Amino acid sequence: MNGYRGTLVDFTGNPRTEAGALRHVEDGLLLVDEGRVSYAGPFREMPDIEIKDYSRRLLMPGFVDAHVHSAQTDVIGSHGDNLLDWLDRHTFPAEARFADADYAQQASEYFVDELLSHGTTTAAVFPSVHPESVHAFFRASEKRGVRMVAGKVMMDRNCPGTVRDETESSYRDSQALIRRWHGHARLSYAVTPRFAPTSTDRQLELAGRLAQENPGVLLQTHLSENEEEVRWVAELFPWAHNYLEVYERFGMIRKGALFAHCLHLNGAEWEKLAAAGAAAVHCPSSNLFLGSGLFDFATARRVGAIVALGSDVGGGTSFSMLRTMHEAHKVAQMRRLPFDALDGFYLATLGGARALGMDDRIGSFEPGREADFVVLRTDATPLLARRMLSAETLSQRLFLLMTLGDERAIEATYVMGTKSVPEVSS
Repeated sequence: MNGYRGTLVDFTGNPRTEAGALRHVEDGLLLVDEGRVSYAGPFREMPDIEIKDYSRRLLMPGFVDAHVHSAQTDVIGSHGDNLLDWLDRHTFPAEARFADADYAQQASEYFVDELLSHGTTTAAVFPSVHPESVHAFFRASEKRGVRMVAGKVMMDRNCPGTVRDETESSYRDSQALIRRWHGHARLSYAVTPRFAPTSTDRQLELAGRLAQENPGVLLQTHLSENEEEVRWVAELFPWAHNYLEVYERFGMIRKGALFAHCLHLNGAEWEKLAAAGAAAVHCPSSNLFLGSGLFDFATARRVGAIVALGSDVGGGTSFSMLRTMHEAHKVAQMRRLPFDALDGFYLATLGGARALGMDDRIGSFEPGREADFVVLRTDATPLLARRMLSAETLSQRLFLLMTLGDERAIEATYVMGTKSVPEVSS
């Protein structure tokens, strides 16, 4: 058993809708036994246990990035006029390189290390259409012991041949990958059609079948990210009254489904998502970078939709969930809606875990949860240190971390109670 002393912060529920959802122990103790939380509460002396002293640091559950692309690290910061232009000019050529097994492995190793160095211990990941890209990502994740979700991207039209798969073989490849990786170690599979415009009706039908035939797998795709994309979907699927109806026809609107972006949904689409228990993943960094639109927090909250946060690297410009929370705050401000630090840290921890259906395993310090946690420095930069001098409450400290923090604030990342990222020297 190992112990860690510091300020403990986690959530038992959504602080915007559930009273008393924030848990805060200023001088706290986290005990980890065989990779799981055995105690989280006020500090007490434990003579027989080695305790790592993180006094004046915050200990929080590891961050959950609910939408990110492992095949797009090398296009972060690439200019595009809009989403579709950016995909054609940068993304598809970058993803084509993942046909090379050696490159896919090297890039995946780097990607998982970047997540960990930014405090992210769980992510829902899009590799590429190439099965080797999925093997590479899962091998890198297994080596580091992290809990991850990923699946082979499915695209059988409207994309270059270098990143296009064949309809029936895509189904067979996905089935083989599910058998190999789903439930292995701490890994889960997600059926992953990229988005409706790059899949035929038949491929979408097979994607829905994969989800139905394999209980427990997740499903992830993009939805209503860009107005030009929405118009394109209307042209390609003239029978559909709206974008969501395309996925609905093929059985994809379900619990355990993650829909990235959701920027241009109407009220009926939002209500259908919420009723099904599917999750909307807000990706503010990429939405602002590509000029795609502003997330509709008001409607999402009104209908009670499950919402999580995604960095959406490489359209997003940082792996940092702190930076992602900051961008979400800006979007809410533009919408004239409240979004405080508790909103941000909830969405990046327990909220993300709930979206993935993993809140019984990660996302909080409940006893028995897997001990993935991050140690945050509130004095990571001279500016943060200076501003913290005037912070009087926990909410103020968290808000400063959310708006001024980045990967420099991550002192250490622990996976199942084992330190994964070297500590920053004090």
